[in-house]
Amino acid sequence: MEIPMGTQGCFSKSLLLSASILVLWMLQGSQAALYIQKIPEQPQKNQDLLLSVQGVPDTFQDFNWYLGEETYGGTRLFTYIPGIQRPQRDGSAMGQRDIVGFPNGSMLLRRAQPTDSGTYQVAITINSEWTMKAKTEVQVAAPAHTPTPAGGAREPPVPGPAKPRPCPLLPAGANFLMGPGPGQPGRRQGPSPPLGASHLRPAGQGHWGLWGR
Repeated sequence: MEIPMGTQGCFSKSLLLSASILVLWMLQGSQAALYIQKIPEQPQKNQDLLLSVQGVPDTFQDFNWYLGEETYGGTRLFTYIPGIQRPQRDGSAMGQRDIVGFPNGSMLLRRAQPTDSGTYQVAITINSEWTMKAKTEVQVAAPAHTPTPAGGAREPPVPGPAKPRPCPLLPAGANFLMGPGPGQPGRRQGPSPPLGASHLRPAGQGHWGLWGR
């Protein structure tokens, strides 16, 4: 019994549609099963950041890490091929970054900087027809700065050397040998004895000062 031509066409289209739905479901399921855990969740500047991949199958061919919204050669950080002597091959997006890959698909970014912020994506190749993907957003925080007052910081004034105070000159013959006040014991009564010429000596131009014995 032959199947009519129209029936064969409908059967082929139905089979192709079912296969497409199955492949789409497998791809969606593979991406949903794979996810990235950030340790720590909010990294700080100069802190190590671990991007731990969860849900990786036991066997796979290789995996690639990318930094950016698109996954191509220009955004590839590195490729990791397990089982060979040098499993990690750095890509063009690696630059000066210090990144270490692990056999389970995870990666460690050492001394993360604010410029390392962005979208990190991993693509794990299971076979030629199946690739699992996951991505996460990383924001590396810079340390907070103390605000500087307007006009810049001012240093406290430095005190200068103390200036010597001038000593006033006494007129010639001034008697500064004062005793106790009135009514106090020991006060010398009567006028003070005159100072002899031996007590006086010129102290400058036209001035006489006291000179000790």
